[in-house]
Amino acid sequence: MNNKLRGLYAIADTSIISEEMLIKKVAYALDGGAKIVQFRDKGNDPERREWQAIDLLNLCNSFKVPLLINDDVELAAKIGAAGVHLGKNDMSLSQARKILGSSAIIGISCYDDLNRAHQAESEGASYVAFGRFFPSHTKPFAIQANPILLTDAKQCLNIPLAAIGGITVTNAKFLVAAGADLLAVINGLFSQADIRNAASQFTQL
Repeated sequence: MNNKLRGLYAIADTSIISEEMLIKKVAYALDGGAKIVQFRDKGNDPERREWQAIDLLNLCNSFKVPLLINDDVELAAKIGAAGVHLGKNDMSLSQARKILGSSAIIGISCYDDLNRAHQAESEGASYVAFGRFFPSHTKPFAIQANPILLTDAKQCLNIPLAAIGGITVTNAKFLVAAGADLLAVINGLFSQADIRNAASQFTQL
């Protein structure tokens, strides 16, 4: 699976995408070339979250693109999603792997911490994510990372590297040049007037 983890990583965040537009906007991103989708919902309605995740899973399956669930290992297991993305305060990687199985995609947020990335790789992470690299609307106070970190990580890690945080079509090229395999994008994709075109431009990078 790791060899497929390259390209545009579309993060469908319900804080910026309305319930009515979720499937349509993600479909535009997939049509534009997104290679992986993450469903990110921080709301307090588990029933709504589940049916939205199922709808997204069906859509992603039609494009043969993996769907990951942010934070929620139980939901990923329940609906049969491809995997999860975990932060430092979420379930441990080892426990998530026990629940989801050896073939699941499990990504780990590593912020600006290369040591955390080494540990994640040793524990079986499918990819690691660094950032934020640029000012972010979604997480304005997130830890700042330097693109040099991607170059350093590329030299010592053997799993794909995702870059996240304030990424636009304009600044993404610097992260690709530094070593990013995946560009994890929220506002730079889903807040654009033409999502399909934005996805295509990211994909071309």
